[in-house]
Amino acid sequence: MDRLIRDRAERFDDGAAVIEPGGRLTYGELDSLTRELAAVLVDSGVGKGTRVGLLLPNGIDWVRIAVALTRIGATLVPLSTLLRPPELRAQLRVAAVGIVVTVPEFRGRNYLEDLPPTLTDGAVEPDPSLPALRQIWTADRLLAAKPTGRAVRIATALAESVSAADTFVILFTSGSRGMPKGVLHSHGSAFGAVRAGLPARAIDASTRLYLPMPFFWVGGLGGGVLSTLLAGATLVTEAVPSPESTLELLRRERVTLFRGWPEQAEALARAAAAGDIAVTTLRPGSLDALLPADLRPRPGARANLFGMTESFGPYSGYPADTDMPAPAWGSCGQPFAGMQVRITDQDNGSPLPAGDVGVVELRGPHLLRGLCLRERADFMTPDGFYRTGDLGHLDDQGFLFYHGRADDMFKVSGATVYPSEVERALRGVDGVIDACVTDVAGEHGARVGALVVCDSATTPDTLRTQVRESLSAFKIPTVWVLADSPERIPRGATGKVDIRGLRTMLQSTQPEGAGR
Repeated sequence: MDRLIRDRAERFDDGAAVIEPGGRLTYGELDSLTRELAAVLVDSGVGKGTRVGLLLPNGIDWVRIAVALTRIGATLVPLSTLLRPPELRAQLRVAAVGIVVTVPEFRGRNYLEDLPPTLTDGAVEPDPSLPALRQIWTADRLLAAKPTGRAVRIATALAESVSAADTFVILFTSGSRGMPKGVLHSHGSAFGAVRAGLPARAIDASTRLYLPMPFFWVGGLGGGVLSTLLAGATLVTEAVPSPESTLELLRRERVTLFRGWPEQAEALARAAAAGDIAVTTLRPGSLDALLPADLRPRPGARANLFGMTESFGPYSGYPADTDMPAPAWGSCGQPFAGMQVRITDQDNGSPLPAGDVGVVELRGPHLLRGLCLRERADFMTPDGFYRTGDLGHLDDQGFLFYHGRADDMFKVSGATVYPSEVERALRGVDGVIDACVTDVAGEHGARVGALVVCDSATTPDTLRTQVRESLSAFKIPTVWVLADSPERIPRGATGKVDIRGLRTMLQSTQPEGAGR
């Protein structure tokens, strides 16, 4: 990171690195400010390998702190602003986070109340459930501090010692049955993955990228922050997107590339049409809804970038501004340079020929370097492939087609939902006998649906209120069927829940609906 930032400052000194509604940061400023902040971190006890949790919304401050940390070899642990207190504490414990940097409040949440109490200097009162945690700082306090001369010298030496093999980040992807999954990536694996995907993302030094995805997910960190830094491009961001503010930001900052969620692009397109607003600087490769009709590709012609946290984002794709060959329409493009993809039988793990659907397995330099609290043998095959749990097939030309998940995970607005986690939360509510959860198709993508066996006093409002303390907002069901008997649960011949029958039952209800 240190060499990258110095190089970008030399090449793009006055060029904008990050823009938010209230300010902007040039590459030269990013270099000087993060060099000073790195020394402040050293004064505060951060060193190479220190695991630092970052609990902030998107913005310049997030980028400044993350860059300063990784310049000196500290391990960045992005924490979701959507986490409820039990989820937050679980991630701090799994990643053995030693220091947390947080905003005091965001969108009505007081994060200092969610974290262990601190003394006046930020030291954490001993908490047996979080044995590694020793300091909690507010971002404002950290950013206002000035370093000592000794710390500047130490920070410089630390930055020079960081290698591609050192741990860069621990990113969390939802755990399906118990503990959340902390994915470790080195500087080499993370930077290599992003570099490999820049052509598919259509990002170069001239790009002014708007990306709404939170920086605490790999889509925001890799697809936004690191993509723009590596390309010498400009990242345009905001903490709380809304159609009106986002359209103004896109227009004012002459954004050329809009990536993110299709449903957000469609909402912006409706707002733009209603207000007769045009963002004329957008280029092909942006989400279709915001492009003029003559720049939109034909359905299926462009690749859906495909990846996961374990591969630090996409490992397969095709230039976002270019049509694929016709036989590959609807695919996820081709694996990036250095990444090997094979399809294996779901039952016995044997490789399958082109055209056959099976489990996608990956091998290559951009893969995770480990999982917190897990042995490598637990998640890698003996010959070094990672078994993704995704189902797909490769055609004769090496284009990858996605066929869904081999397990029960699904995505809602880009965020991972595991039904078992939601079911556990629902079963913990008084009056609930049983609960079954799956995804339900909606106009703007998947929704979380739940069949809940409960007493007559229980309502969807009751359930929402109760699980809000233990689940992030996107995991809370929006489609409900309430039943008074376990016999309403559809089951197959073996007694297992019939997911297809469950989905059909839920699909027949209206959003927010409830039936008995």
